[in-house]
Amino acid sequence: MPRTPWIVGVSGASGTPYAAAVLRALLDAGESVDLVVSRASRLTLLDETGISFRDAHWQADLREWLSRGADGKPGTFSADIGAVRHWSAGDLAAGPSSGSYPTRGMLIVPASTASVAGVALGLSKDLLQRAASVTLKEGRKLIVAVRETPLNGQTLRHLVTLDDAGATVVPASPAFYAGATHIQDLVDFVAGRVLDAAGVPHRLYRRWQGELGGGAHRDG
Repeated sequence: MPRTPWIVGVSGASGTPYAAAVLRALLDAGESVDLVVSRASRLTLLDETGISFRDAHWQADLREWLSRGADGKPGTFSADIGAVRHWSAGDLAAGPSSGSYPTRGMLIVPASTASVAGVALGLSKDLLQRAASVTLKEGRKLIVAVRETPLNGQTLRHLVTLDDAGATVVPASPAFYAGATHIQDLVDFVAGRVLDAAGVPHRLYRRWQGELGGGAHRDG
């Protein structure tokens, strides 16, 4: 069977642990991934984790990134990245830049307001934006995990434009009913909701069962 990956675009918004959690869960689910890490996101990744993501050493850098928990502790997770293909953000001749390149869809996580605007306006200034535009025009799933607060009117209008175009907007808003006890639990909830929107099975968070108090933690 032909390889049909999910494209994961990582923009420059704060929230690189969200991207790591989504990537690990996709790989755990047996999915193939085409990864696009924007130039701005590399600065954020360096700031949030101390990791320099380099095109020439992307495999080693990705392994190090995915091994870290949301608290930054290395060696927390292990991930087989054999199903990942990396494309440079400046490579507009890359596979995902064409509609004839088969993909299951695209997840932008986290999505900055700049990336939201670029996709909504069809700017295609880099591969992340171009791949998202292609995803929309081909009628494939586009999940946008916007991570910004507060949201001004301009960004809200861009998000409505993306919704009208068929994208699913998933704000990076953790919930607390799942009984979170660690920052990783909150990150995994957002990552899980992104994967829910994509239709990818996972076990990242405890789902609501209709019973009050299920997320409470009591001593004794």
